[in-house]
Amino acid sequence: MWIVFECPACHVNSLVEVVAETTDLRCPACSWQRPIAVENRSGEEPTNCLVCGCEDIWRQKDFPQRVGVLMVAIGALVSTIFWWFMMPEWAIGVLLLFALLDGVLYTLMRDVLVCYRCGSRHRHAPLDGRHERFNLETHERYRQEAIRLAAENSKLEIRNPKS
Repeated sequence: MWIVFECPACHVNSLVEVVAETTDLRCPACSWQRPIAVENRSGEEPTNCLVCGCEDIWRQKDFPQRVGVLMVAIGALVSTIFWWFMMPEWAIGVLLLFALLDGVLYTLMRDVLVCYRCGSRHRHAPLDGRHERFNLETHERYRQEAIRLAAENSKLEIRNPKS
C-alpha cells in the first residue's frame, strides 16, 4: 500500500510505501514517525488512517478531480460550439461520447481511501468494502473541528507571544 500524506511535523508532502513488515510510518524529510497497528499490517483493508489514527476514512476513485472538471468543461464547450452552428446531432453526440468516456474511466479506476481528518490517501490498499463513500456530514464535522482548533491555537499565540 502507498500512502500520500502531509507530514504533521514538517508539512512536507510525502509518498511512503507500507508493506506487511513495516512497523513505523516515517516522514522521509524529518524525524517524525508513528507506529502502525498490527491489524493495519495484516494485508487487509486498513481499519483507520495510518497517519493520524482517525477511524473515519472514505473511498473515492483515484482520479485527479481537476482533470475530471477539465473534461466536463471541454465536453460542454465543444457541444456548445456544435449547437451554435446548428448541428444538434453532433452536439448530442459529443455529450454522449464524454458520458461514455466518463463511464469507462469510472469502471477502470481503482478506489483509494482518504482520511477525513488529515486528508492522507491510502493507495493500492486491499479493499473489502468496509468503508463507505463520501459523507458530507462527517466531512463537515472534521472541517468544523479544524476551524475550532485553529481558532484556539491563534488565541494561545496571542496570549503567549514567543520572543
